[in-house]
Amino acid sequence: MSSTDTEVSEDRAIYDPVVFTPTSYLRERPEAQPPPDFEGYKSTRLRHPKQPLVYMPQTITEITGPQLGDVRAGGEFDSDLTRQHDGEPIGERIIVFGVVRDTEGKPLRNTLVEIWQANAAGRYLHKWDRWPAPLDPNFSGAGRCVTDDRGRYSFTTIKPGPYPWGNHYNAWRPAHIHFSLLGRAFTQRLVTQMYFPGDPFFPYDPIFNSVRDRRARQRMICELDIHATRPNWAHAYRWDVYLRGPAATPFEQAH
Repeated sequence: MSSTDTEVSEDRAIYDPVVFTPTSYLRERPEAQPPPDFEGYKSTRLRHPKQPLVYMPQTITEITGPQLGDVRAGGEFDSDLTRQHDGEPIGERIIVFGVVRDTEGKPLRNTLVEIWQANAAGRYLHKWDRWPAPLDPNFSGAGRCVTDDRGRYSFTTIKPGPYPWGNHYNAWRPAHIHFSLLGRAFTQRLVTQMYFPGDPFFPYDPIFNSVRDRRARQRMICELDIHATRPNWAHAYRWDVYLRGPAATPFEQAH
């Protein structure tokens, strides 16, 4: 998603994320999205561009895709990370589900949703993740799905564990799942992280706190949904995602 997609015209009504009724005409608060260079998160100094953006004209390809239509994301178990191997992974089974919405709260169908995460011990299946936590041979930590006609997505997975990451002394990341979503155009890609309620590492994590608006940070935290729990199998968390507008889910800036 481009930076211009986070701005909403002042003559367009903003909708309450719960009841979808017009509430104001204000733009999104600047502190609701993380800055490209955040003092507490060291690697942002190395990753973000130092020169001003050069805006290029958008062609029909950038503003009209992707058109996923009836194409499915892939294999039968792409959205069930607990069934991708011969055995069952270790950890708490959870269901993560929700609705992908646009600025006005309308569901977005045929939206590609991808996730990746650490295992229950807080380790990624990645060659550069070398901290001494066990790998799970039955858990790869990646999945994808396409939203249905009502904008709904759902994953069955394992709750990830926290892990150290070397940003500062005794630095630990809260448990989280990475999300990537495509909106109505190739320029509308959102990459973000979903967190779990009540995590004790929230006050110490500069990535979570790079979103300076407290209300915006709450939009990154899922909610336990006891009614969606599968009895004797998995508990469930709901997390709705807004791709644009003042209720937008905070995402990693592209600049």
